[in-house]
Amino acid sequence: MRIAFVGDSFTEGVGDERSDGSLRGWADMVAKGLAVNGGEHVHYANFAVRGRLLERIATEQVDQALALTPPPDLLVINGGGNDMLRPGYTTAACVALLSGVVERAAEAGADLLILSGPDPSDNLPNGAAFHRRGRELTDAIPSLISGLDDVRFVNCFDDAELRDRSYWCEDRLHLNARGHERVAALVLTVLGVATPLPARGEAASPRTKLGDAAYTVRHVAPWVGRRIMRRSSGDGRSAKHPQWIEIALVQPQD
Repeated sequence: MRIAFVGDSFTEGVGDERSDGSLRGWADMVAKGLAVNGGEHVHYANFAVRGRLLERIATEQVDQALALTPPPDLLVINGGGNDMLRPGYTTAACVALLSGVVERAAEAGADLLILSGPDPSDNLPNGAAFHRRGRELTDAIPSLISGLDDVRFVNCFDDAELRDRSYWCEDRLHLNARGHERVAALVLTVLGVATPLPARGEAASPRTKLGDAAYTVRHVAPWVGRRIMRRSSGDGRSAKHPQWIEIALVQPQD
């Protein structure tokens, strides 16, 4: 089986670092789970880069994934979260981009799996706007893929358990290791590998005004600075795994 992933920091695995500093993440775990449970060789590619907007994911990254030799059997896409944090966001634009990916995957003979990202809005500044945008995009996907047998949907946005702070990193935007494990279980189950969902770990510390102020200085202010300078956290970064690799080489130790 050949499975290729495209996306942003969520799919790159940010928030789930190994002891050597490399990233694991739910995509790595899905590929490994398919290999272990299917008893077959799985070739894996991951073009995700943190900070990417959906337009670059749905064009550049999809171009690269479908150009692999041999081509992927399954293409997995998530995106739009970074778009929702930008002024001028429209759900219609994101739906149009995803519609193009649906068409291109079909033309290439690849199955497609679309994920809606988990909902971090409870703990974000202006979280209500982010939640509304995420809700609209998530609700649009089932209609987009209705009647298509070769397209599947994993709805992480509506997994209420994932909204608990114990699944999130200090930056409140990225899942921690346990959060990535839960997403991997959701995806594997949809792909036919029934996988128990991990429960939350140690409860997160209660939010305080002092803690929120420190969070703003440490995480929000640098993000605003990058927007002013028109920079991205992904500038200068390359794809995680831009060529087919054996899954055993992706994750030799866990």
